[in-house]
Amino acid sequence: MPEIIDVVIPAYNEEASISLVLNDIPDTLVREVIVCNNASTDRTRDMAMQSGATVLDQPKKGYGSACLKGLEYIAQKDVKPDIVVFLDADYSDHPEEMVDILRPIVEYDQDMVIGSRALGKMEEGAMMPQQIFGNWLATNLIKLIYKYHFTDLGPFRAIRYNRLCDLEMKDPDFGWTVEMQVKAAKQGLRCTEVPVSYRKRIGISKVSGTIRGTILAGHKILWTIFKLL
Repeated sequence: MPEIIDVVIPAYNEEASISLVLNDIPDTLVREVIVCNNASTDRTRDMAMQSGATVLDQPKKGYGSACLKGLEYIAQKDVKPDIVVFLDADYSDHPEEMVDILRPIVEYDQDMVIGSRALGKMEEGAMMPQQIFGNWLATNLIKLIYKYHFTDLGPFRAIRYNRLCDLEMKDPDFGWTVEMQVKAAKQGLRCTEVPVSYRKRIGISKVSGTIRGTILAGHKILWTIFKLL
């Protein structure tokens, strides 16, 4: 019996990119694509609906809040997915590489797979220097403290739904990805990474595109790593 796969995409003011993301998702792989419209003031919602996605409105701003809205929706389904894929709405990831993200779970019994930009082919300028350093610092702290080796906190990832439920995710904003990885390490999940391609996003990043956003994100990531000790 084939795996049931749902995709969750948090989106805040991504009208220029969301249709491109949705059109590149291999539709034969997934049951449903859920776009969590995170207080957008542009036409993100309309564009996502026109491209065939299920659209949920989450007025509370925050990356994690949007993801949690998607999980709340999934939890109400009669038939739960076997795997949940998380993907950004800015078209920096390559949605067609989803098959590579899923393979270690489907074929090799892994619990969680991170799409690593550090291991893959990254377009020049796709990540700011502070993002690259922040990822290096965070993943090395996870390795030092929790004895799990990651190379990235990349947003393109897949995880078995039952394992995701066990993690009891809570972070409402910048700490979402690192919370998932730290909790996965603490619970002893079978985790691996696969190289993914990464290009310059469409539009300006709400986090790394501003000094304030960069500082807040960096602080939240480090705080999350240590608070879960």
